[in-house]
Amino acid sequence: RTTIGPRQVLLPGGEDGERHAALARLGLKVAHPDAAHPLLEKLGALPASPRAVLTTPQVRAAVAASLDADEDAYGLLEGDAPGSEELAETVLALVRDAGLAPGDEPWLAALALPDEDGELAPAGELMLPGSAFEQVVRAGELAACDAELAERWGEQPLTAVGVLATFALVRATDVVLDPDELEPRDGDYAEPDDAGLLDAVDVWCEDVLDGLPQTAVPPVATEIVAVRDLDLVDDDAWPRALRMLARPPLRDALTAPVRVLLPDGTTESVRPYTAWWLRGHPVLDGRRPAGLRAAGGDPLLAGLYEAADAAELLGGGDEQVLRALGVRTSAASLLDEPGGAAELLARLADSRLPVGAAQLHGLYGALAALDPEQVTLPDELRAVVDGEVRVVDAADALIADAPDLLPLTAGRALLPVRPALAADLADLLQVPRLSEEFTAPAPTGGERREVPEGVRVLLPGAPDAYIEHEELTVDGVQLDWRYGPDNVLHASTLEGVAAGLAWAAGQWNRRFEAAALLEDPSRTEELAEARWFD
Repeated sequence: RTTIGPRQVLLPGGEDGERHAALARLGLKVAHPDAAHPLLEKLGALPASPRAVLTTPQVRAAVAASLDADEDAYGLLEGDAPGSEELAETVLALVRDAGLAPGDEPWLAALALPDEDGELAPAGELMLPGSAFEQVVRAGELAACDAELAERWGEQPLTAVGVLATFALVRATDVVLDPDELEPRDGDYAEPDDAGLLDAVDVWCEDVLDGLPQTAVPPVATEIVAVRDLDLVDDDAWPRALRMLARPPLRDALTAPVRVLLPDGTTESVRPYTAWWLRGHPVLDGRRPAGLRAAGGDPLLAGLYEAADAAELLGGGDEQVLRALGVRTSAASLLDEPGGAAELLARLADSRLPVGAAQLHGLYGALAALDPEQVTLPDELRAVVDGEVRVVDAADALIADAPDLLPLTAGRALLPVRPALAADLADLLQVPRLSEEFTAPAPTGGERREVPEGVRVLLPGAPDAYIEHEELTVDGVQLDWRYGPDNVLHASTLEGVAAGLAWAAGQWNRRFEAAALLEDPSRTEELAEARWFD
């Protein structure tokens, strides 16, 4: 045959004659070796490299219609077009020789290949026999490609045409976050930037929008990287599947937040689709990750979350992956997460979840460091009432910021926190402090006493003197000591003097040492030597 002009003519390389014949039947114009000349390339002919051949319109059309190739449905050369088997062999050879990787030419996923039962199916709907992906997918969800074909060609060309050896990624840019628009596209193959292919992606979108400011124009996700086909995983295969997801290149889809551009030009970071999907499904030992905490993790979360040996299930203690899944590893990481404070306060308000007083002290200390603008005020709080931890109305709670006033708090709901954080916690939760609630007048009477020198050395900044009382009563309640707004210490017991001096000096942890010195001043040197090891 002859053709007019060199354009759209392919110059032969080292290909064999059988490939030339197959390409010719696809409608490609391959120059005869005797007619090839370097001048033809300068005039517009193209070298017949594997990649160049693959991307010709004729090959793309043949692949798109390959399910009907045996009936010559695409009709490129009437009566002479290659059948599905010959077409598959030709395309796979070109893919192998071009060294393509999965996703380089997504349209190849429409190539018809025989499945395990000998029926033709698009390559993108088949699994590689014996692959990690085949081992985690539920039986009957997807077919494997023909075993003999897989053995003959191997993983590289088959996965490059879309056969699944692992989870497929969806990468989409500038996605408008409108749930009604996130539908799968119609086409011959699953396009790698089609976010509509993701299971329940519209629900994820709605959850994202719920956490963003309402706008007249939908926000835009600058890039979505997400794992497809999570809904096909067998319930018993999740440990293996999660280990696959925790490794690159799938890992970023699980751990990297999605950046969302708002209409006013500002941006927000939101939870990625893959992490969102996994959090809501029973993927960790038959339980949803979002309600679990890592066994042996932060004791501050004990009782608030069900413990799970998630590290063993994941094959390692990867804290970043655990956090992405919603498995709680520490109170600090929980509060760093958007909505983490609200989640913690909600669990503290659930009376069915056990919490100890010391644990509550630590949790309120962690909460006190947050920005009040980012925390929604709860209706109920966990508090200590007469030594018992219980849930109370937030309006009835007090921040415990004055140890001398504790005897006055019978029946009152107290929120324990370190003194340095009391004001911050009060501001965060809009709860009054104990020292503001009980403004009793300073006691009268008593006798002035000098503070021993050894105690002054121990507690620099403490008062030089205090008022000793036989009995110290405030509002009808006996106290050991009282350090009022006038910065004068009143005390009725030795322990009260020690506690009051330590409190006034800002060294509450020294109160027992101060009591020992007040009781026996001769121990000054002994206790001074002991402080070498503080």
